[in-house]
Amino acid sequence: MSEKQYKSFKEFYPFYLNEHKSFMCRLLHIIGTTLIVVVFFYSLITSKYILLLSLPIIGYGFAWIGHFVFEKNRPATFTYPLYSFMGDWVMWWQVITFKIKLNN
Repeated sequence: MSEKQYKSFKEFYPFYLNEHKSFMCRLLHIIGTTLIVVVFFYSLITSKYILLLSLPIIGYGFAWIGHFVFEKNRPATFTYPLYSFMGDWVMWWQVITFKIKLNN
């Protein structure tokens, strides 16, 4: 069975949210993405640019624990890397601005 091919991010995003139904999965995504923002700016402010190398580990580490341990599904990033990356940031923004809830 082949994966659905999404023609736009707008079409993909409902699928993305559906893959993040678990409270813990969403929470771990929010923690990971927030840490990315903090480490990114910290590394720029302190000129510790080597810390930028940790960003993918931080982001994907938290997210993949959420998927494998709590959501029990395969991260969308394996099939839709760009849309999934965009989805992480849109979901993060929507959660921190109270547009969507952590619990679905």
